[in-house]
Amino acid sequence: MVEAGTQTSRSADPCPPPSGAGCDLVTVPARQGLEAVDILRRGAGDAVGPVLHDDGGDTLGFVVPAGTAAAWDVPGSTCTGTDGRGLSLAPEPPVEGSDWLLPPDEADPATDPAVLRRALGEAARLIEAADSCR
Repeated sequence: MVEAGTQTSRSADPCPPPSGAGCDLVTVPARQGLEAVDILRRGAGDAVGPVLHDDGGDTLGFVVPAGTAAAWDVPGSTCTGTDGRGLSLAPEPPVEGSDWLLPPDEADPATDPAVLRRALGEAARLIEAADSCR
């Protein structure tokens, strides 16, 4: 399995486009995404990049490096590539009907896809364990 780039660094541009490419967006159910955000913030400090939520509260979107969509295969999630169009990470959300949970100016440039994959797996296990106790 091939993982997309794994290095992130702080910069004024939250998703500096390498050779014209933009960021990709991993979309997950809100419950799993919120657990993953908690896991990422507890475990690796600032390892989480900008995160969008839809106004209906159904999904969260994690900004990941461009190219992640080509190898993304995590069940229950989707990864949308920007095909070089770029994803504007201005203070205003780039998608109508959404808002920032973690705005670009308060987060790393993008979430490392390998780290996100592990956090989503752990979140799914936690949710399954919690639901089985009911």
